[in-house]
Amino acid sequence: MNPATPAVHPPSAAPPSRVRQFYALTKPRVVQLIVFCALIGMVLAVPGAPTWAEVQRAVVACFGIWLVAGAAAAFNCLVEKGIDARMRRTAWRPTARGELGDGQTLLFSGLLCAVGSAILYVWINPLTMWLTFATFVGYAVIYTVILKPMTPQNIVIGGASGAMPPVLGWAAMTGDVGPEALILFLIIFLWTPPHFWALALYRVEDYRKSGLPMLPVTHGNEFTRLQVLLYTFVLFAGCLMPFAYGMSSWLYLVVAIVLSIGFCGYAFALWRHYSDGLARRTFRFSLIHLSVLFAALLVDHYLF
Repeated sequence: MNPATPAVHPPSAAPPSRVRQFYALTKPRVVQLIVFCALIGMVLAVPGAPTWAEVQRAVVACFGIWLVAGAAAAFNCLVEKGIDARMRRTAWRPTARGELGDGQTLLFSGLLCAVGSAILYVWINPLTMWLTFATFVGYAVIYTVILKPMTPQNIVIGGASGAMPPVLGWAAMTGDVGPEALILFLIIFLWTPPHFWALALYRVEDYRKSGLPMLPVTHGNEFTRLQVLLYTFVLFAGCLMPFAYGMSSWLYLVVAIVLSIGFCGYAFALWRHYSDGLARRTFRFSLIHLSVLFAALLVDHYLF
């Protein structure tokens, strides 16, 4: 399948500045969520109120993680520029439009990764650097290059790299990986498939045109809806683990139960009576679910 011809700017519209083009490659909204989840791991790793030195350490660690995550996103844009050009959701990206060349994008990605890794190694600790670099390889190479075009389970297996941010944050503050960090990893790992498949359901034609074997394309709408529902049930159990392990109190438990019931409710409605609008609302609620869940962990940590 030949890539679609890159979109051309209308004569009246000036192309974005180079700075905005490179910034767009980092997928800012995605990276913001990654850094937020890493910050939660950092905060939970420190008992009580952090010292000024710990605050500085967290800021530096967040910056290093942001750089490496942005590098992975830029590499993803490079590898998938042909696919992005065929999908309405991603056709605006500078690589898909031909506004940035392969060499420019590769150099930008390599520079971000090198600088971010150096910051983490020198000012944080080697463990955080190697875990972050492994996450870069997991997303940019194993997921993007190997898994995504090969199997409809790509988002399940590749979700491991997306679930790493709290682990990175925990390692940045403690120098090791505790069971609490692994619980946070598990929550995001279980959250990723229903979150992404809800998006894939209402964007199925985009994915069909792209040639990627996403679950709604290979197994159909009904099967994917069932998988979304089943994963939300398993995620419900996973969200209770911070309370069961003793790393949170009743405040988090109440929030986790309410959010999980809401996510399961959306998934059940989606399974029974599908519509693109409902799939879109389910996707949006999944973002609220994870953000509020981790915010509740943060508030709970300081109040109890």
